[in-house]
Amino acid sequence: MHAVAGAVQDARRAAAAAGPDAPREFRTAMVDVPPEPRFLPSGDGGLTVEFGQSIDEATSRAVVALADALDAKRLPGLREVVPTYRSLLVMFDPVALPRAELIAAIVALRQAEGGVGAAAIADAPRWRVPVRYGGTHGADLGAVAQHHGLSEEAVVALHCGADYRVYMIGFAPGFSYLGGLPEALHIDRRRDPRPKTPPRSVSIGGQQAAVSPPLEIPSGWHLLGQTPVRTYDPRRADRPFLFAPGDMIRFEPIGASDYAALCAAAEHGEVVAVRDRSRG
Repeated sequence: MHAVAGAVQDARRAAAAAGPDAPREFRTAMVDVPPEPRFLPSGDGGLTVEFGQSIDEATSRAVVALADALDAKRLPGLREVVPTYRSLLVMFDPVALPRAELIAAIVALRQAEGGVGAAAIADAPRWRVPVRYGGTHGADLGAVAQHHGLSEEAVVALHCGADYRVYMIGFAPGFSYLGGLPEALHIDRRRDPRPKTPPRSVSIGGQQAAVSPPLEIPSGWHLLGQTPVRTYDPRRADRPFLFAPGDMIRFEPIGASDYAALCAAAEHGEVVAVRDRSRG
């Protein structure tokens, strides 16, 4: 384990020294190196595998890689894995799978895979999500533009020009927390959170973006638009939650007529987000 920790530290120092102008292949390799985890008890039947204290892509990749590896391993007594920003909650039957055996299995999995899980990264689904920006669909678009000294069109272009990674699903069914928001759009959350926001809102807050489920939920995030996509739909028995941690998302602006047509299609159960690639 000390050797792995040393390799991680060396890689991080090299990445920092290389900076943003390093070749893309080098930067990708550095990002792929996950942090060393800590194992924290979470009740008799829970184990938190914590990969760090920050929200970043390397940590997210490590969390998702371990979740996928445990799902594939199908350890007797393993009940559920729940990915978060920087940790993985592993629920297990302590009689069938003692905590020490679970930790040993996790260490072995990470060593066998080099701690990276590159195959899972390559196979991550990529979604194109349509958005109707501004007006009654995005009440805060103008305020966000004014805050940054930009036009509304420029805010939309920046928001649509980025690739977003799903870090976590939580807070409400299907609420998708996204990393990858351009720095030019970073903004503190609202001082006056709304007790209700429109269903399927696309919003930003801090350095994050988000897609809301088809529910009215409270939020202090800034509303840029709405999508016809239902991130949660219990009628989809095989996939009630459309997105999963590790998925990639790109937003695409649409007009009023397309938005209405796609909303009608989604109401009838169609998945109106376009998946470019899916996990194997």
